[in-house]
Amino acid sequence: MTAPAVEIEDRPAYGWRGCMLDVARHFMPKADLLRFIDLLALHRLNVLHLHLTDDQGWRLEIAGYPRLTSVGGWRPASMLGSRQHDVVVGRPHGGFYTADDVREIVAYAADRFVTVVPEIDLPGHTQAVVAAYPELGLRPTEVRTGWGVSEDILDVTSPAALEFCRDVLDEVMELFPASHIGIGGDECPGDPASRAAFLRAVAEHVTAAGRTPYAWDEILEGGAVPGTTVAAWRGPKATTVAARAGHRVVACPDMSVYLDYRQSESPEEPIPIGPPLTLRDVYAFDPVPAGMEEGDRPLVIGAQCNVWTEHMEDARAVDYMVFPRLCAFAEVVWAAERAPYEEFTRRLAVHTARLDALGVEYRPQEGPRPWHPYSPDRGRSSPRSSSPSRPGERTAA
Repeated sequence: MTAPAVEIEDRPAYGWRGCMLDVARHFMPKADLLRFIDLLALHRLNVLHLHLTDDQGWRLEIAGYPRLTSVGGWRPASMLGSRQHDVVVGRPHGGFYTADDVREIVAYAADRFVTVVPEIDLPGHTQAVVAAYPELGLRPTEVRTGWGVSEDILDVTSPAALEFCRDVLDEVMELFPASHIGIGGDECPGDPASRAAFLRAVAEHVTAAGRTPYAWDEILEGGAVPGTTVAAWRGPKATTVAARAGHRVVACPDMSVYLDYRQSESPEEPIPIGPPLTLRDVYAFDPVPAGMEEGDRPLVIGAQCNVWTEHMEDARAVDYMVFPRLCAFAEVVWAAERAPYEEFTRRLAVHTARLDALGVEYRPQEGPRPWHPYSPDRGRSSPRSSSPSRPGERTAA
C-alpha cells in the first residue's frame, strides 16, 4: 500500500500550551512523571508547570536546606475526600525528586519539546517549610495532613525568610533552565502590604538572574513586578485585568480548565469535587476573554489546564481525571479555527484507541467504568452557577 504525497501546513494558535501538575499534594514518582510528559507531547503541549511545593509536602531536593525533604517531604497522614467529612487515613505519604532526577526529567522533556517550568509556592502554601525550619515561620507546626488554605506561612517580615527564598530559587534556577520560574503568590493570608513587598523582592531576585517570574493572579493585588507573567486562574476577568496592566498572561480559569473538578453531574463520579466541568465545557474554552481590547490580545501568550491532586493519589487516578478532557484542551490551544464539537468527538473516538494502546485509564464519554474508584460520600459538589473563583477557595475542597 502506498500513501499519496501531500503537504501539511500547520502551526499552533498559542506559544504556551501547558499543563500544571501538582506533585506536592500527592507525589508522582519519576517513572510516572516521565510517562505523563510523553502524554503531553503526544497532544502537542509544550509546557509542564510543576507545582513542587505546598503545605502538604516539599518535593524538591535543595542542597542548602536538607530538612525540606527529610522533614517537609513527608506527612504522617492524608485527608480522604473533602475536609467537610473529616476523614483522615493514617498512612504516611511523601517523596521528592533529587537533583539528578530533575536533570533527567528536564532533559527527557526537552527531547520531546516540552519545557518544565518549576513552581516554588511563596510565601503562602508553605506549612511544610515551616515544619522543617520553624524559625522561618510564625509558629512551630507540622506538615499539613488536610487540604485547604493554611495559616502557617513564612514570616513575610523576616529577613531570614526572604534570604531562604533567594537561596532556594538560586538552586531551582540552576536545575531548571526554563525562562520562567514560578513563585506562587496565591492564597496567602495575613497583611496584604507585607505579602506584596515580600513577593516583590522575590520576583526582583528572579528577574535579576535573567529569568521571568511566573505567578498566580493574586500577585496583581499588590502590584506585580514589571515583566512578571501571570497565570490567571480566577476567571476570565483575571486574564483581562492582567493584560490591561501590561503583563503577559497564561489563561487558566478554574471553571474552564481545572481538571480536578468532577466531569459530570452523575453521582457516580469518583469523589465529586467542585462544579461539573464536562468535555464539552473544556472544548468551548477560549483563552482570550470575550470583549478583551484588541491591543491587549497579544499579551495572552497561551493557556494551561491545571491538575490539583488532593484527590488523585496515583497516576491511575490522574489518568481518569485528565483524559480525555486534556485532549479537548490540546485542540483549543493548537487550532486557530476550531471544528464543531461533534467533529471533535468523532475524531476523539478514534484517538481513544491510541490511549487504550498506551494504557491510559481515561474516563469514557458514557461515564465511569465499573472498576473506577467510587466514593460518593467523600466529595463536596457545587453547582456550576456558584463558581469557586474567589480567593481562598481553590484548594478548599
